Amino acid sequence: MPENISADGRASKSKSTFRMETAVALNLQSSPEKIWALLTNAANFPQWNSTVKSIDGIIAQGEIIKLVVTAAPERVFNLTISEFVPAKKLVWRDGMVPMFQGVRTYTLTPQANGSTDFEMVEVFSGILMPMIAGSLPDFSSPFEHYASDLKREAERTN
Repeated sequence: MPENISADGRASKSKSTFRMETAVALNLQSSPEKIWALLTNAANFPQWNSTVKSIDGIIAQGEIIKLVVTAAPERVFNLTISEFVPAKKLVWRDGMVPMFQGVRTYTLTPQANGSTDFEMVEVFSGILMPMIAGSLPDFSSPFEHYASDLKREAERTN
């Protein structure tokens, strides 16, 4: 687990003129493979994740998915899966570099005791950030709910 993110399930935030980051980390008493199966099964996301209304598409390298979140059910986010390393790392992104871009990275790190450290980091960046930053919501609560929901589901049948 990176030293700058505490694994307590509480979101951390940082912000500068052209960049905003929200992160959350937790230890899950589950294997990386089981957590990966949850993170990559688009159709089942709304069954366990209270922050996601729907995901249409296939979560796989190079694919585009359509995400609808409960906080903004009227908006569809078209996300490209830009990195897909099974049971280790998943990255999805949208936007247009260098104007404005959002990148969410999921990282799974297996531990010797059979548990897995889960980390989710979202970075918004670009030259339009100074104008857009004020309209972006605080992602702390949704990130904490997301991590808590994932922990509950990943540990449910262990």
